[in-house]
Amino acid sequence: MLIAFHKPYGVISQFTPDGSPNRTLAEFKFPKDVYPIGRLDADSEGLLLLSDEPALNEKLLHPRHGHTRVYWVQVENIPSPESLRQLAKGVLVQGRKTLPCKARLLEPQPEVALRARRPFANAKTFPQSGWASNWSKAKNRQVRRMTAVIGHPTLRLLRVRIGEFELGNLPAGIWRELFSAERASVMK
Repeated sequence: MLIAFHKPYGVISQFTPDGSPNRTLAEFKFPKDVYPIGRLDADSEGLLLLSDEPALNEKLLHPRHGHTRVYWVQVENIPSPESLRQLAKGVLVQGRKTLPCKARLLEPQPEVALRARRPFANAKTFPQSGWASNWSKAKNRQVRRMTAVIGHPTLRLLRVRIGEFELGNLPAGIWRELFSAERASVMK
């Protein structure tokens, strides 16, 4: 079984509490014996896959398989073309150069549902921009660290695609089992 879940902001990618005030996956009534494949931190939103098939973890997460992940990232101000080129080449984060990625301004800006928490991410009072980027491997909070390095801190991060499978209009907090064709699109 492979499940697509639109993980909301403020939910950790595990079933047991971690001592923080964040919610856990346990409250979303998933089928028994599923677990998340990869993770999104509590401050991030979007597509999270869950499965009861241990082999999928290695297939989808190991870098040698090159499964692309696409994120929409709302950042402070509007990055210059040079800033986006820096991201594309890789930037120095915690003493290591990140892998190259694709980064571009989204035009038109995506329409994303407002969040219940962290209202500043919904604010229209300061210049903001969205951009998309692709990674075959992103370490913990790497996207946020990369945008900070180029001087555009992340305000909101939403994963919208894994492989060729897109989150689409699945509402936050809702999950569904994938059909065989959708499952195949994840594996591309």
